[in-house]
Amino acid sequence: MALTKETVVDKIEVMEMGQLQVRKSIRVKEDGAVLSSSFHRHVVEPSIKTGDTWADTDISGEDARVQAVANATWTSDVKTAYQEMIDAQAL
Repeated sequence: MALTKETVVDKIEVMEMGQLQVRKSIRVKEDGAVLSSSFHRHVVEPSIKTGDTWADTDISGEDARVQAVANATWTSDVKTAYQEMIDAQAL
């Protein structure tokens, strides 16, 4: 009767303006059978603004699959559109 806990990224969604919505599933298992599970979600934006300066989001701490989706979808056009949307909301 070994209890184990695992955390896996089980869903990655690309939102309209390039944001990635990431869902992690936290599962408690006994001998391989899931006893309990819960979810945690977070959003990763294509760019980060500090003061008046935009920079690429550091995704080095994200799951490898999240990094792959970000690198595939975050083109220059996507980043620019996201930045313009955020700047327009600040007005």
